[in-house]
Amino acid sequence: MRISRTFLVIFSLLLTIAPAHALEIPETFNFQGTGYGHGVGLSQIGARGKALNGEDANSILSYYYGGTQIVSLEDNQNIRVNVGHALTQATLKSGTQGSVLNLYIGDVGEDLAAIPVAALTWKSGISFIQQGPKISAYMVTGKNSQLIGTNLMWSARWSGTRYLNGEPSTVSLKVNTKSVKYRYGQIQVKSVKAPIIGHRMEVTNLVRIHDEYLFGIGEVPSSWPMQALIAQGIASRSYALSKLGVPKRACDCNVYNNISDQSFVGFSKETEAFYGPLWKAAVQASSTSESTGETLTLNNLPITAFFTSSSGGQTETSVNAWGQERSFTSSVADPYSQDATLNPRYFTWIRSLTQPVLAKAFLLADVVGLVINSRNSTGTVASITATSSDGKISTLRGETFRSRTQLPSAWFNLI
Repeated sequence: MRISRTFLVIFSLLLTIAPAHALEIPETFNFQGTGYGHGVGLSQIGARGKALNGEDANSILSYYYGGTQIVSLEDNQNIRVNVGHALTQATLKSGTQGSVLNLYIGDVGEDLAAIPVAALTWKSGISFIQQGPKISAYMVTGKNSQLIGTNLMWSARWSGTRYLNGEPSTVSLKVNTKSVKYRYGQIQVKSVKAPIIGHRMEVTNLVRIHDEYLFGIGEVPSSWPMQALIAQGIASRSYALSKLGVPKRACDCNVYNNISDQSFVGFSKETEAFYGPLWKAAVQASSTSESTGETLTLNNLPITAFFTSSSGGQTETSVNAWGQERSFTSSVADPYSQDATLNPRYFTWIRSLTQPVLAKAFLLADVVGLVINSRNSTGTVASITATSSDGKISTLRGETFRSRTQLPSAWFNLI
């Protein structure tokens, strides 16, 4: 549905002259839609459907990333993965009996001769606390704590990949009540000054892309068909390689461990009961040597291989979603996303958004009316306009609105 600017102006004028008691400010607005995610690139539900239908990983990737080539590129580089963003406190503890957790001042990189300022047994942990512009590190044993020092940055290493007591040595990072285990690389904790909130801790896991990073990607269930898993592994490798370079200052990282980039869940992915080895096998299936792997490329450079859970039956383009042209994100039919069996949660969905959520999304005092102005050729909402009780009007791109309100997708209607 397209609405004229004249109508919006008239509606706004009516609102401004209407008595305050005549205006009804809805508590909620209801939406019905389909699909989950931005819809750009590889459809994960679509890949699953194609694999179940007998297609191999290369065929799946060629379909969703038109015009690209799959070539073998070096993936032996280290990548900085943000595993804790804008924190004031975090705790690091060995996850393996008999292992040692070493703490270093600053960024020790790959310097194997670096001397730790503290070597903790598995019975002790390290509590990092943001105090002003610096981070204090405390050794915690039971209920007792002892200050190790205060610095702008710390690095931590553990017993590496050696097996102790029959188990691989791991370290556990606890933020609030959630703990995640990491097996590979090293952890770095850095103080970064953020706008408005001031200094906060950024925690990163420095790991090798080839296996240490890819083994921990948690984007799709490991129980899915092998060819769908291999396709996801190649897409994830391509995305990671495209993000190498100078770390982003805001997170002290190349990539976040969440939907801002791609899900990275650490050691838990490869230790899933029964299915964990299947994901590892899928990653290894696209490895071409000990330091190279199959990668989606344009002009022999890795592409930023966007992927999405599912679509509204037609994948989205990067221009429609974000206003940026990417030749490999042309829209293609995605019928498996509309299969209620393959996509039971997001084949169709209904959501309610509260008044505060909508007002914040549109940067208005309140919202009394919503209008979908236009749609893209893919079916997603191109723009949506809100009107407040004082007559102000605010318009957002459909994908911006989805992102700000956390609706499952931009394939939606107003109820």
